[in-house]
Amino acid sequence: MSTNPGGGTRLDPWFGSYAGRTHGLRVSETRALFAVASRPEVVSLAGGMPFLDALPMDLIAKVTADLLATQGDVALQYGNGQGHPLLRGHIVEVMAAEAIQAHPDDVVVTTGSQQALDLVTRVFVDPGDVILAEAPSYVGALSVFKSYQAWVEHVPMDDDGLIPEALRQTVARLTGEGRRIKFLYTCPTFHNPAGVTLPVDRRAEVLDICQREGILLVEDNPYGMLGFDGQITPAIRSMDEDGVIYLGSFSKTLAPGYRTGWAAAPHAVREKLVLASEAAILCPSHASQLSIAAYLEHCDWRGQIEAYRGVYRERCQTMLASLKEFMPECSWTTPQGGFYTWVTVPEGVNTKTMLPRATTALVAYVSGTAFYADDQGSRQMRLSFCYPTSERIREGVRRLSGVLAKEIELAALFGQTAASGAAPSHGSAADVTNPAPDVA
Repeated sequence: MSTNPGGGTRLDPWFGSYAGRTHGLRVSETRALFAVASRPEVVSLAGGMPFLDALPMDLIAKVTADLLATQGDVALQYGNGQGHPLLRGHIVEVMAAEAIQAHPDDVVVTTGSQQALDLVTRVFVDPGDVILAEAPSYVGALSVFKSYQAWVEHVPMDDDGLIPEALRQTVARLTGEGRRIKFLYTCPTFHNPAGVTLPVDRRAEVLDICQREGILLVEDNPYGMLGFDGQITPAIRSMDEDGVIYLGSFSKTLAPGYRTGWAAAPHAVREKLVLASEAAILCPSHASQLSIAAYLEHCDWRGQIEAYRGVYRERCQTMLASLKEFMPECSWTTPQGGFYTWVTVPEGVNTKTMLPRATTALVAYVSGTAFYADDQGSRQMRLSFCYPTSERIREGVRRLSGVLAKEIELAALFGQTAASGAAPSHGSAADVTNPAPDVA
């Protein structure tokens, strides 16, 4: 039996039946390149994957085995849509380290903070609504916003994060145009991809702007406890419980395989998030939640985070020293924590079109164009120092410098177009590509 709905094609007979919001979904052109980058001979400076060898695997295995032996009938059963009360209590303790005062009832457990992003956008955004986001911004957030047909308006950053005056001007312009702003999305601490941190005084100013304009602030903070010096910057949520939705995750401070994150939200918003989550997944994984709760209760999770800090501190130092040695013609941010540095290459080089040549040279990165909903980022790249060893990082930067030198030479000889190709033009959030999981 053949089926050919109206508007179908020979390759996809159901093409004409898809919802309008799906037509902006695109597979990233870098996915195939990351399949190559996963080969052991390729140094990948692309993925935001934590270094799991630093975990006490034997201890985690024992805690998990004890959980299944004593509470297996609970851990492997359905739960409720808001998340297990035991884990929510522990999450409140974790957030307290960032000066957040919350109650377990404020917390909604999600399947990673990526689902929390999806739920917040689903609850608040209608097609055509405006979401404010830093320039650049987390690629996974942009893909969620696109899927709900939001219009992303980028707000400039500098080495101290989001610029309050730029936010003020952007809001005034959009308001004057009669546009409807639903929320500001920000990753203020050890920003992905820029690696910078918003100072406390700017946090207060950004929050004040949002409060005055009636704009919800969505604070995404998966890296906040991974400061190299052990100091933790108070979260924006600690300054306002009613105007901020805080998104957290165990993917960076424990392990992404648990797929467990959370949202801390005002009461009425929390109820909407729970209903939206139940409609999507019924409930988050009980096994993951109770495993993490047992880990937090019986293991030295603070000591484990300190161990992660030491690993990432050393690797960041290697990354910055290698950039200075091999790529002095570039500029870059100097992270104080987290996973990434943001590199700007010389005029005439396009990091998106350079990427295939880099993978041929056995090194990978993420082009800056992935982190914008418009045509910015062609001279930037995100380099990740969290997963490769220091030796691999140095070798990766050395290989990348050779590729870059050839691109600069081509640009000098033949001009920007010959060296880098046409600049990308996304036009709007509807054209942002979906990231591969290991790029997050």
